[in-house]
Amino acid sequence: MSAATTAQTPAAAAAAVPKAQFDWRPLALLAALMALALPAVGSASTWVTLTVAGLAMGLIIFVIASGLTLVFGLMDVLNFGHGVFIALGAFMATTVMAGMAPWAGESGALQLVSVFSAMLVAMAVAGAVGWAFERVIVRPVYGLHLKQILITMGGMIVGEEIIKVIWGPQQIALPLPSLLAGSWLVAGPGFEASVEKYRVMAAGIGLLVFAALAWTLNRTKVGLLIRAGVQDREMVESLGYRIRRLFVGVFVAGSALAGLGGVLWGLYQQTVTPQIGAQVNVLIFIVIIIGGLGSTLGCFVGALLVGLLANYTGFLAPKVALFSNIGLMVAILLWRPQGLYPVTSR
Repeated sequence: MSAATTAQTPAAAAAAVPKAQFDWRPLALLAALMALALPAVGSASTWVTLTVAGLAMGLIIFVIASGLTLVFGLMDVLNFGHGVFIALGAFMATTVMAGMAPWAGESGALQLVSVFSAMLVAMAVAGAVGWAFERVIVRPVYGLHLKQILITMGGMIVGEEIIKVIWGPQQIALPLPSLLAGSWLVAGPGFEASVEKYRVMAAGIGLLVFAALAWTLNRTKVGLLIRAGVQDREMVESLGYRIRRLFVGVFVAGSALAGLGGVLWGLYQQTVTPQIGAQVNVLIFIVIIIGGLGSTLGCFVGALLVGLLANYTGFLAPKVALFSNIGLMVAILLWRPQGLYPVTSR
């Protein structure tokens, strides 16, 4: 064999390996939903308002669900206690923002500082509680899904009662700062739509979280080690890496994201109750099932579908909106039983 032939062999071998094709159909479904809603709504201005509101709601749901998707997709842990971190983040936001309100006053910059400080504190506290939750509750039941469901649900119930002891059982207001209250008027050819300021900020945070997760899992050494540890833990540990510490870090990150999502959802609702996490839990699992268990991209697309459909049906047929998410999940599973972007290794 000649040297030229030998040099070309690796390239030829690489060319012979088929490349995985990206599946665009779930994204096409998202675009089709928005396109079909325009004639149904009838007004371009109303459609723009509903679409922006739906995308923002979907991105907030994604932030809430991304932590649970991360934990299940990388650790194979069914954490039904995820809601307690959501509630904890929301209540921490009430404490931080109420404490900083006199200091922030009417200054727009200081109001933003108070909002982002609440987010950081909520993520830190939720992450710390998540670390303890993993050590005490989750660690003894790794690999035992039924026991995971039962013990983590019990952990959420206990967590809700502790929140009631600290903050009380009553509903607490979480008003938007004046800087984020109100709307912008967006004008275009043939329409003039109202877009809420807070929804735009929440949508931006959701996109940043998605970009950070996608980059970390696919472009960094930590993401590579975590994914390799899921596939073959013994091999990675034989190379000197402590997979258990990485998995604990994943659980803490997932809990911190739930805390961030709790702040966003609390500001979205402008009220907080101890049951806020349990109330959102059903919506989270619908999104995760639609997207494909453990898929970050699937969770992202599924959350956008849920947010858009909830807003469109809420405007067109309010009574149907109560069941729209269940109907969407059933339709998606009839089309793709494993979800929009299933994790092939599971």
